[in-house]
Amino acid sequence: MSRPVHTPTADSSSASAPLAQYRSKRDFAVTTEPQGDLAAASDTLSFVVQKHAASRLHYDFRLEFGGVLLSWALPKGPSLDPTEKRLAVRTEDHPLDYAAFEGVIPPKQYGAGTVIVWDQGTWAPVGDATQGLASGKLLFRLHGQKLMGLWELVDISKAGDQQALWILFKKRGDGYARPKADYDVVSALPDSVLQKPLRLPDIGLPALSTLAGARPAPLPAELQPQLATLASSVPTTGLWTCEIKLDGYRLMARVERGQVALFTRGGHDWSARLPGLVAEIKKLGLKSAWLDGEIVVLGKDGLPSFSRLQKSFDGQVAAGIDYFLFDMPYCNDYDLRQVRLVERRRWLKALIDGKALEHIRYSADFPGDAAAVVQSACKMKLEGVMAKRADAAYASGRTTTWLKLKCKLRQEFVVCGYTDRSDGTAQVGSLLLGVYDQNGALISVGRVGTGWDAAQAAALKTELATLEIAAATAPLAAGAAKPGRRSKRAAGTPRWVEPRLVAEVEYSEITADHQIRHGVFIALRSDKAPQSIGLESAVDPPSSRRVRSSKGAAVSAVKVSHGDRIIDTSTGLTKLDLVRYYESVAPFMLPHLKGRPCALVRGPSGVGGELFFQKHAERMVIPGVREMDSELWPGHAAMLEVFSAEGLAGAAQMNVIEFHTWNSTIRRIDCPNRMIFDLDPGEGTAWEQVQEAALLVRGFLTQLGLVSYLKTSGGKGLHVVVPLAAKREYTVVKDFSKAVVTHLAAVIPSRFVAKSGPAHRIGKLFVDYLRNGHGATTVAAFSARARPGLGVSMPVRWDDLDKLKGGAQWTIENAREHLSFQSLDPWADFWKSRQTLAGAMRLLGFDARQQA
Repeated sequence: MSRPVHTPTADSSSASAPLAQYRSKRDFAVTTEPQGDLAAASDTLSFVVQKHAASRLHYDFRLEFGGVLLSWALPKGPSLDPTEKRLAVRTEDHPLDYAAFEGVIPPKQYGAGTVIVWDQGTWAPVGDATQGLASGKLLFRLHGQKLMGLWELVDISKAGDQQALWILFKKRGDGYARPKADYDVVSALPDSVLQKPLRLPDIGLPALSTLAGARPAPLPAELQPQLATLASSVPTTGLWTCEIKLDGYRLMARVERGQVALFTRGGHDWSARLPGLVAEIKKLGLKSAWLDGEIVVLGKDGLPSFSRLQKSFDGQVAAGIDYFLFDMPYCNDYDLRQVRLVERRRWLKALIDGKALEHIRYSADFPGDAAAVVQSACKMKLEGVMAKRADAAYASGRTTTWLKLKCKLRQEFVVCGYTDRSDGTAQVGSLLLGVYDQNGALISVGRVGTGWDAAQAAALKTELATLEIAAATAPLAAGAAKPGRRSKRAAGTPRWVEPRLVAEVEYSEITADHQIRHGVFIALRSDKAPQSIGLESAVDPPSSRRVRSSKGAAVSAVKVSHGDRIIDTSTGLTKLDLVRYYESVAPFMLPHLKGRPCALVRGPSGVGGELFFQKHAERMVIPGVREMDSELWPGHAAMLEVFSAEGLAGAAQMNVIEFHTWNSTIRRIDCPNRMIFDLDPGEGTAWEQVQEAALLVRGFLTQLGLVSYLKTSGGKGLHVVVPLAAKREYTVVKDFSKAVVTHLAAVIPSRFVAKSGPAHRIGKLFVDYLRNGHGATTVAAFSARARPGLGVSMPVRWDDLDKLKGGAQWTIENAREHLSFQSLDPWADFWKSRQTLAGAMRLLGFDARQQA
């Protein structure tokens, strides 16, 4: 049974006014949404997914067709898991201009709320789109920044339905599908593709000595490079970074006492050939190091050109050689080979970014789906992509933690012989190629007879003639060079040579008997030893379960056990939800944790079970969580520091729900650099009184000359935080905060009490100053709370105080979504504040000497 055609609009009043309903719902004198017009048909169809925080958060999925954007509202957003059938409610068609709309739709307007562009790109129908829409079954491919591959929309409406109900789901078998248990694109990549990410404070690089896996060690005299394995497809599970596969020579740089040597993959010292690069590497200021990278020459199009690189060595052109560095397995007396790739590269990037170098460059990685990066690379006519496990060690030799994803098949072969041209010209007609098998014997892989010009063919003939040997000592078995029927006339008699030369060849495929087809000569390579050349065969990429982070920040590879276990029965939220939350907020939360002693609240049975407050390791090992020097707090066990995304996720895997931190950092452990007032409402205290109390506390602090910042507690109350210069000891700061609270209770007794305990707080607030004592902790910003609902402590602007509905307004379910709509850090100036208490003490009449 056919359905009504839903294009160009499902509900317009007439074909001449396809945007009539869209316009009728909006007052364009109030909203900034585009009014738009019907657009002309286009050969390239666009799509957009807009994330819309209206009365309920949802995602608007829009496909360009018929000059408009066909639109569906997805309450839960898209999923890469083919088993996840997502409801899609058909809405009015939108103008094409709407695809770029981001902003706030004003209150009382249709769709009031904030809109961001979550994904965008192009789409292509599979089959006839008009027929598919009419029949209620539309199959199509997406080429977006987050969504790729084959998808389907199916109309599930029943007769009499007021709304057209569809389902959207991912199809299988294209390399882009992923189980939701492994990866949820909505939670992993929550932000706008148009806006720059929210600028967060720089928490700096950890010292090399603190990196997990780093060990003091003498500089290795030799270090073999890590090699990649050719993969048959992109990895669909695991944590991978993608770099462009550079078309050049692999080069390792060794630095010892500031002196630099450059080595090829085959161990040849090229330092004398590249004095400019040697000089620039010295400018990095390294005491000792091994650096790994590739030298290339960029063409006029900005892409690596292997032929220009060779001509640069030959002195034929004055093209500059650039050295793209992508790894650092050793640095300044520390062996980093067991450090995760993401940490090694973070250090390497900071090292290069801090210097004004002309030809030493960082080989950038590209976030997002590996398949999408490969597709983009191939469109740019690049050789391919290098996919690398972000959490893997550096291992010499060929590994499966580095994968080659090629746009075209291409590898090196040993030149075993050649034939002359049939017309007698002093040029090669073809090259006879081989590779070494596992037993160390040369085997034939066929021949290549194209890819060079006349000058190159003559130069090859001249070079090969000097290596010619008798047929009796041919490196390949008899008959290996026998030409096929099509090439027999031009092949000529084989001439055998010593297997000293290596040729790089591009080809379409390798047959079952290991013969290349449609080979094209690229160049001779002098950086690789013939004995190292074997036949590359593509392998399936390895797979493993993982948790993935968003925003390309510090990544983690935590395996989540019992991820489906419900830890909050009031909401149904699971352990996996908590782990994913902490990874997603790691870039926001880590600045509040770095360098501070941290206590952990563990709930093995969830928020309804017994909770444990843990300040020390107690034989529990979590990667990314380390013990501090025990001398920081003499007489106590070593305190803990959570310093990475891996630590956050790993702690959640170990059933940690809350993170609490000291008010001081390791730099001056006895002098707090913040002061906290915890507004703790008593029984019967209305939320409006909590908001009023926060304003009163802020007002009084302002009178004392102190700037303060606001965050929700994740529970019932609010926290007012005062940043300080770390100059006063805990005793003074705590006593001063008590004096502030005592003054408030004396001046406004109807609102505040100075004593803790439920009996004193009925209808009033106790402003808790006890958080400012030595060893006391406060729940960290962005930490979840081990209470029903799993509320989150969220930094907010003072201007937004009146909009807050409670101290647990945000939970692990919606906190990261809230952040994706923010363009400014409400605490941006907090990190720069160095205010002191001297002036405030004078105004309050507080004498620090009397407190000693």
